[in-house]
Amino acid sequence: MPIVSLADVTKTYPSADRRGEQVTAVDSVTLDIERGDVFGIIGYSGAGKSTLVRLINALEPATSGSIVVDGVDITTLPERRLRQVRGGIGMIFQQFNLFSAKTVKANVAYPLKLAGWSKADIDERVAELLRFVGLADKAKAYPEQLSGGQKQRVGIARALATRPAILLADEATSALDPQTTHEVLELLKRVNEEQGVTIVVITHEMDVIQTIATKVAVMERGRVIEQGDVFDVFSNPQNPASQRFVGTVIKGIPSPAESAALRERHEGRLVTFSFSDGDASQAQVFLDLAQAGLEFELVYGGINDIRGRAFGHLTLAIRGADAAIDAALDTIRAHATVTEIETTGEVR
Repeated sequence: MPIVSLADVTKTYPSADRRGEQVTAVDSVTLDIERGDVFGIIGYSGAGKSTLVRLINALEPATSGSIVVDGVDITTLPERRLRQVRGGIGMIFQQFNLFSAKTVKANVAYPLKLAGWSKADIDERVAELLRFVGLADKAKAYPEQLSGGQKQRVGIARALATRPAILLADEATSALDPQTTHEVLELLKRVNEEQGVTIVVITHEMDVIQTIATKVAVMERGRVIEQGDVFDVFSNPQNPASQRFVGTVIKGIPSPAESAALRERHEGRLVTFSFSDGDASQAQVFLDLAQAGLEFELVYGGINDIRGRAFGHLTLAIRGADAAIDAALDTIRAHATVTEIETTGEVR
């Protein structure tokens, strides 16, 4: 059974203007999040991602549909029972949401005090968590004395305090620099792998999904327009919005305008070779071209790795006799996808 299951979930709000039209923030969303997944939900601003998170942790009631969290349909529960469900869900935020007047130790201890833990148990749990996030020496520090990455580590420790089964990360790295983002994502991987916590990552950054997620759902205008394994969605996106997202981190086949610019700078025939799991390696393609006596240079694209699975597109400018190029491409087509770009910018 999925740890989170949404079935035909819709959330509407009253309109702010006088026309009285409702605003649909989440529109007929159906998705399952399996226990142990790192599930990414991605979309541009206004896509409905944050509203979806608030539905999952019961901070907002769904207008229609059902939401089952860890075996409990939360759309039917009274507030008293919803508070118990929220106790099994941790939350980390873009702006950290730490208490500025409390020490690091007191911030992490706060949910445990609310849950009625004893002082001895709180002290033991807080010490354990600060060691886990690498801040054992910052227990007496205040948030203003910490870097952004350290603040987010405190936020993660606090979110894990009550041993939740689910951790929701809402744009948790958007306020961080690239190096700190990498460190926080590595920590979240450890949370998932070592503590078995299911993580739902809400973001507009494709590289975050590429780094940490196992599954992904792409949202646009309140709807989930594509979902599946990260590798499948990234290597072969089906929806135009998904293709735009993937294009922000992965260069595919050059557009006509890009092809024209490449032709001005490079001689030869432009050919894109696409690679995915099980295809020939780029080294084999280069060897085939070299054995045919052809000159070539890489002019566009790149190869990406998602959890040990490689895919990508490399566009080469190939120089040599047309007959030799055609023969080499025929050989390569047996073990890789070949797309030749015509002088008009069209592909074939």
